[in-house]
Amino acid sequence: MSKDYTGMWEGLGLNLENHSGLLSVLSDAYKGIYLSQKKRPKAMEYFDFVISEVHGLRIEEILDAKAKGRKVVGTFCVFVPEEIVLAAGGVYIGLCAGAEVGSDEAEKFIPRNTCALIKAFMGFKLSGLCPYVESADLIVGETTCDGKKKAYEIFNEITKKVYVMEVPHMKNEEDKKLWLSEVKRFKEKMEDLSGKKITVDALKEAGGIVNAKRKALKRLSSLRSADPAPVSGLDALLVNQISFYDDPLRFTEMTNRLCDELEERVKQGAGVAQKGAPRVLISGSPMAIPNWKLHTIVEGSGAVVVGEESCIGERNHRELLDEGFLTVDEALQKIASRYLSIDCACFTPNNERMDNINSLVKDLKAGGVIHYSLQFCTPYMMEAYKAEKAVGNVPFLRIETDYSMEDMGQLKTRVEAFLEMMG
Repeated sequence: MSKDYTGMWEGLGLNLENHSGLLSVLSDAYKGIYLSQKKRPKAMEYFDFVISEVHGLRIEEILDAKAKGRKVVGTFCVFVPEEIVLAAGGVYIGLCAGAEVGSDEAEKFIPRNTCALIKAFMGFKLSGLCPYVESADLIVGETTCDGKKKAYEIFNEITKKVYVMEVPHMKNEEDKKLWLSEVKRFKEKMEDLSGKKITVDALKEAGGIVNAKRKALKRLSSLRSADPAPVSGLDALLVNQISFYDDPLRFTEMTNRLCDELEERVKQGAGVAQKGAPRVLISGSPMAIPNWKLHTIVEGSGAVVVGEESCIGERNHRELLDEGFLTVDEALQKIASRYLSIDCACFTPNNERMDNINSLVKDLKAGGVIHYSLQFCTPYMMEAYKAEKAVGNVPFLRIETDYSMEDMGQLKTRVEAFLEMMG
């Protein structure tokens, strides 16, 4: 890292020895996976810088914001309305949940057969390794699965700052009313936390900021439909992951700058892989930093990942917020409607997700779909059956794995056989 953040880490109460070791592992993995790629766009240098400073510069910016009275809100899920946080003058940040960390400590509180994401966010906290958790004034959870909602009870005992939003699991009129009431309750919570009344003007400004970020990500997604692919799936995944951590205005500017370069590549017929290389859509569970495992295997086997039907991907930016509101109540209704459009596997029925997978296959010209589920992530494991039926004759591979590297060889063998089947 370019600066010594030792004092800052100590001030946050992090486990300094473990934290430095984790950063070293993260840095080595990043250099080995991302920086070894050939034909990378020059604009990726910014995102390289962000990941090299993931627990440094951004934390410094967050602490500066806190010193100015802004409240920091951490979350693990795309259902938490970013617009409301920003409208209250807050900082919205994703929390650590993408690596096999502190499992032994986590298993003292939660079952061993818990999904890797839940075990990771418990492990990061118990090991003193997530500066975002320590700097957050509020951690917002949500009831997207039984494992999460019970883990949040324990997490609150440890952190004393967890607030949970109830996400309904159906989308009928009564459930829509329930979700709208949750959005209103969250708005009131943010007003209490910040001591600031949320106005319609603040919501309009916040909605514009978040929509601009979504538009930049949608632009990146559409450029991946070109053949040859102008950017690797690994790099696109990294950009999507960083969207949860970086300053939204700066992130939007730098993502659009990347897209400008990619548009030139498309015009010139330049790409990161040969024209006609196997094109894979990855669908399913989210992939938080530094979960780069499946993309590394797929692209290391000669294919290119052209999209992520995931919360770290299309689900995060597919729908824009309708900014045509004149009152706070109208704004909250439109915010509630926008977030309830997310097709998380927690919903039943979830036909929208099946339609969206099909649309992505066509729009991104994918020749095959890999359905990725974290082990013990029951909603996505269950929906793999319907997803396979939905794509019809498109080659389909189910993969269930966790964050460990122990099954890399086995997964590589399965992926290579799948790519051969794709032809």
